[in-house]
Amino acid sequence: MYASREDIGYDFGNDSKVGSKPIKPNPNIDGGWAWMIVLSSFLVHILIMGSQMALGILNMEWLEEFNESRGLTAWVSSLSMGITLIVGPFIGLFISMCGCRKTAIIGGILNALGWILSAYASNVHYLFLTFGVTAGIGSGMVYLPAVVMVGQYFQKRRALAQGLSTTGTGFGAFLMTALLKYLCTEFGWRNAMFIQGAISLNLCVCGALMRPLSPKDVVSEKYVVRSNSEDNQAKALSHSAETIKSNGVLSEELEKKEEATNEEVLDSVQHTETGGKSRSGRNMYGLRILKTVSQLTVTVRKGFAVWYSSYFGAASLFTNRVFVAFIIWALFAYSSFVIPFIHLPEIVKQYNLSSQNNVFPLTSIIAIVHIFGKVILGIVSDLPCISTWNVFLMANFTLVTCILSLPLMQTYVSLAVVCALIGFSSGYFSLMPVVTEDLVGTKHLANAYGIIICANGISALLGPPFAGWIYDITHKYDFSFYISGLLYMVGIIFLLIQPCIQKKQPREKSTEEAQV
Repeated sequence: MYASREDIGYDFGNDSKVGSKPIKPNPNIDGGWAWMIVLSSFLVHILIMGSQMALGILNMEWLEEFNESRGLTAWVSSLSMGITLIVGPFIGLFISMCGCRKTAIIGGILNALGWILSAYASNVHYLFLTFGVTAGIGSGMVYLPAVVMVGQYFQKRRALAQGLSTTGTGFGAFLMTALLKYLCTEFGWRNAMFIQGAISLNLCVCGALMRPLSPKDVVSEKYVVRSNSEDNQAKALSHSAETIKSNGVLSEELEKKEEATNEEVLDSVQHTETGGKSRSGRNMYGLRILKTVSQLTVTVRKGFAVWYSSYFGAASLFTNRVFVAFIIWALFAYSSFVIPFIHLPEIVKQYNLSSQNNVFPLTSIIAIVHIFGKVILGIVSDLPCISTWNVFLMANFTLVTCILSLPLMQTYVSLAVVCALIGFSSGYFSLMPVVTEDLVGTKHLANAYGIIICANGISALLGPPFAGWIYDITHKYDFSFYISGLLYMVGIIFLLIQPCIQKKQPREKSTEEAQV
């Protein structure tokens, strides 16, 4: 097991030069503007994740309006939620090229456009394109930058910051449910979606708050992490770290060559522009356009190179075995959290507990406790003597135990207790960006977390239909929870096995050298 979060982390480049000269930390890291980033991310979670958890209100309106089957209509919400997460790796490309701020602003416009166009839907298939795809992609373009920016601005209190920002999901579930219900009652569902589209334009404001850190700030941030990690004696991932570092040096050399080539292109354009000052204004206008296009081309090529090297190059993220195990875990984990939200109402009906559930729904218990779970787990993980990785694993073990035991509970009180534990332990979602950053470093957080939420999106998209298919065969929901819980346990086992393998490899290598 890891002794501290720094033992998990490794960078994709040689930081020896960075650690040689102390640099004064930026006051905005772990303070100052960093809390504005938390506020921005909090609002993003309210407007995006909260709205998606309140889509049940619109789903009932769509069923009544279009008279389609429940399964077909439900795909509108599933597509929106799934695509928001699945497009993560491609959003990482936009972040590499444009930065978090521009990506989030464009995503806010696209999300609002999806809501507004959906107000004119004539059938469910129209909603697949406008709401499922358009609004879903826009949501993904805002969600990933919101998480990445918090990781960039915080080091000492990352878990707490991520916990506070992601509580917007729980608050948004309550606020957006009440808002959409009111709007649908007063103005109809079409006008409600139009108004919600206008509200979603506030995502552009949230994106504007995502002020990027300067290169000096990033260097300062790396130095602080390096100086703190020198005192740690556990080196569980030393083998993979050395491999990635060597690959990172090669990638840096390629980047330097690329930058040199790009500078030559810009210099030639600037020289042409200087020599053409004596020409007509029309030619000067054309040269400025050429210069702008050249700069844009350089930015796109550089961003694509970083994105490509993260996935397919010598410094690929997939060379880290623990990160690959983390992806496998993500493929099974998220569905175990989504399935109770989908099938709990039916379980309540089977046990004749509808009257009690109407007073205080079990799903509301999960949502409320989920908010406190994120904050409390974030505070605990930031304690100096506590390992974030250990807290993350303990929360996962608690959640999988609750999922497996849920079908055994047949009274409202027992179900409420298990649901409360599910809500609290699922607060580990706020630790996912922290663990990801510890695994790959801040530089590759956008691409790495994009892969993780993509795996979560696949899990969220396929998990509930799979559980429904199991019910159609067995006519019981018990097996749905058992199978999802066992698959979840497989993912956790992968997380436990890989660190042990990483520990053994350096020792085996040193033994062989001693024999030689």
